[in-house]
Amino acid sequence: MSKIVKISIILSCFLILAECGIYKPVDGRKTPISGKERARKNVEEGRGISLKGLAGGRKTTYQFSTSNPMWRATLEILDFLPLSTVDYSGGVIISDWYSDQSNQQDSIKISVRFLSNELQSNSLNIIVHKRSCTSSSNCNVKKIKSKIEEELKISILKKAALLEKESKEKKK
Repeated sequence: MSKIVKISIILSCFLILAECGIYKPVDGRKTPISGKERARKNVEEGRGISLKGLAGGRKTTYQFSTSNPMWRATLEILDFLPLSTVDYSGGVIISDWYSDQSNQQDSIKISVRFLSNELQSNSLNIIVHKRSCTSSSNCNVKKIKSKIEEELKISILKKAALLEKESKEKKK
């Protein structure tokens, strides 16, 4: 490429950036030092990346796990189990295999999927798997339907309702 073409490309890039307002002289005394403060200032000024068009125009709201009573209630109800996967953004809690001291050959694994943040019975999907082992290498795993699922769902919903009630009373 010739020098003239290279110089014209560099000059046009500089002019485009200058016209878009990306390059602005900044007073260092007015720029926040911490990342959180800079991010807050950028949001207030309307800068940043927006993915509104990619979401199909749907409104999405996120709650932090500490403010979501369903999430907190589930963790409190399942606190006796060892947990292998806890993914708030995916809405999944999966326990590790758990066996009672009286029966080491049988163990259960509980998966809880959050379908919504509403305090309704259809907001949770609870799946229980049972593993039966005759020896350390010979195990049979199957999904079971039992009253454990319904009992867990009721316990979680009751606990979530209590947590939500306490949260509302604190705000008053």
